[in-house]
Amino acid sequence: MAKKIKRAIISVFDKTGIVGLAEGLSELGVEIISTGGTAKVLSEAGIDVLEVSELTGFPECLDGRVKTLHPKVHGGILAVRNNPEHMARIKELGVKTIDIVVINLYPFKQTILKEGAELSDAIENIDIGGPAMLRAAAKNYKDVIVVIDPEDYGALLKVLMEAGDLSDIDRLRFSQKVFSHTANYDAMISAYLRDRVEKDCLATGNGPGFEKLMTLTFEKVFDMRYGENPHQEAALYREPIPYPGTVTAAVKLHGKELSYNNINDADCALELLREFSGPAAVAVKHATPCGAAVGKDAYSAYKAAHDSDPESIYGGIVAVNRAVDLKTANEMSKIFLEIVIAPEFNEDAFEVLSRKKNIRLLRLDIGKTCDGHNEPHSSGYNEHRGTSAPYKELRFKKVSGGLLVQSANLITIEKANLNVVTERVPDGKEMDDLLFAMAVAKHARSNAVVLAKDLIAVGIGAGQTSRIMAAKVALENAKERAVGAVLASDAFFPFDDCVMAAAKSGVTAIIQPGGSKNDQQSIDMCNRHGISMVFTGIRHFMH
Repeated sequence: MAKKIKRAIISVFDKTGIVGLAEGLSELGVEIISTGGTAKVLSEAGIDVLEVSELTGFPECLDGRVKTLHPKVHGGILAVRNNPEHMARIKELGVKTIDIVVINLYPFKQTILKEGAELSDAIENIDIGGPAMLRAAAKNYKDVIVVIDPEDYGALLKVLMEAGDLSDIDRLRFSQKVFSHTANYDAMISAYLRDRVEKDCLATGNGPGFEKLMTLTFEKVFDMRYGENPHQEAALYREPIPYPGTVTAAVKLHGKELSYNNINDADCALELLREFSGPAAVAVKHATPCGAAVGKDAYSAYKAAHDSDPESIYGGIVAVNRAVDLKTANEMSKIFLEIVIAPEFNEDAFEVLSRKKNIRLLRLDIGKTCDGHNEPHSSGYNEHRGTSAPYKELRFKKVSGGLLVQSANLITIEKANLNVVTERVPDGKEMDDLLFAMAVAKHARSNAVVLAKDLIAVGIGAGQTSRIMAAKVALENAKERAVGAVLASDAFFPFDDCVMAAAKSGVTAIIQPGGSKNDQQSIDMCNRHGISMVFTGIRHFMH
């Protein structure tokens, strides 16, 4: 049976559609209660409005901080209509029921995204009264219709005009939507303040560690046709406070919608690309690199990355950190690529690539290196990467019944900190290749071994269950290009078998973390074959 709807309170920051809703409610005989700016807008539209201060008998105060936090508001919302004691009590107190609550909140997100926004600006845009009324109405959803989304105004009016009331399930749906929204709002505030605390702690060298309670919030970008496989449902969500240079910040210029696997692979490509400050290109297939190179420009970098593994790159993702010109576009167009990501596409380059209807072209400002060092090391490897991360960036992995959380692997290898453990010392060119190879290995699935020569990954062995198998895969992929190449391993050698295999293929230098009880065996084997070896002391597992 339809409930008699007599009274609505409307207080919104976003005024979209609010006049039409209020007019419709007024036509249905609903009394409109409102506050401040909303009341002004509705009055100017010719709608009769009762100011909240008239309802409560108490003026708005403290620069508008206190408006609706009053028993005549919350009592009217929270009273349970079929509870005789509730109804007798509010009658005794002179409180009238409120049957519809229409509210949206102060623009906290928009405020903190403004350039130059201060902490004080953010604090002033934390809504207090709005969430209190929303939560009260959502709790009492059986008696109070609560609406937070302007997109629901039309549907609400239509049902009220046709049926006089919402169904119980629609009331519950609106209630759930409110709790999701306020949870998101609070989580966003928490995340922003946590970042501020992180920055202060990093400045003092006193990290706060992981929180006892962790609340995450994300906003849906779009639904996908399917997930990793056609029988799996999927959607893309992004963090409400976006990070520049990430895949969710990319602008799609051409091509069909991105798939689950597209986005996962693109993220892997961008993570590796950020290791380099010189002109670089990387190719990713099935969430692991299949090509990477640093060159003198976008064309030479892409061509070399393609030649890292011409078979695997087919149908892969390519990311470059320089504008794509016509020469590079013509080269890219020779094979099928799922995605090309670049900071810019020259007009003629875009025209060439966009002829392929199935390719996705994404523009993304890869940005400067994180601490402003734009001059590349001779290897193109960014030795400064991660040293000025604004706070402790986190990585998450969902497991059944829980969540694994760790800080991002932003550590970098400084050439000055490398430990040469063999009789032979790497020359300058080898050292550049070693740093490059290890940067690639850092982003290849473990166990990972990478061969490189002339700042090109010539052989990648990733995702293997033994170190020697990873080495064999990398050496097999490199074939004759292994001669004169260097080798990087994401973790230590448990035995000297990897060195033996590398020596047979003509590898001249090796970089690895060290730390095995059998390190000396590997060192001895290197000395026997005239191979130089350096230890980093840093492991780069990625599973």
